[in-house]
Amino acid sequence: MSNGKIDRVKLSQLLRSGKTQRECAQVFGVTEGAISQAKKELNLSVVKSVSLERAHEVIDKNLNAIEQLQDINRKARELLDKAIAARDHAVTLNAMREIRGQLTLQLEIFKTLYDLEAVADFQREVLTIIGEVDHDVREKIIQRLKERSALRGSITIN
Repeated sequence: MSNGKIDRVKLSQLLRSGKTQRECAQVFGVTEGAISQAKKELNLSVVKSVSLERAHEVIDKNLNAIEQLQDINRKARELLDKAIAARDHAVTLNAMREIRGQLTLQLEIFKTLYDLEAVADFQREVLTIIGEVDHDVREKIIQRLKERSALRGSITIN
């Protein structure tokens, strides 16, 4: 393919398969700079696509991680209570640090879950609005997204 146009899907596949930017440039008949620019543009799309593809896995793992964090937090609180009662300041400080760390991790997990839901909500809203304007265009967009593996079972489109 040497027509000077870069097929983003093929570029993504080539890069994931381990091809260098130089090799990709040769495949498309463009400069390495053009590949570099296309790669930068792809990064945002890839991140969003991976987020959508893996959303259900992330949610399942994060929910399990939250349970584990809550268990660790519960044990750290018990240790904290005992350390306070025994006036053991070193253990008290360590338990407090652990609890703070657990809370930070939980917050990061909740932010990730919220971001994934926000992306899914936005995509549903856009497709709904497009469907209101032109149902056939909406269906074509959904089909194209499915073909490009950007839409997975983690999102239900009615």
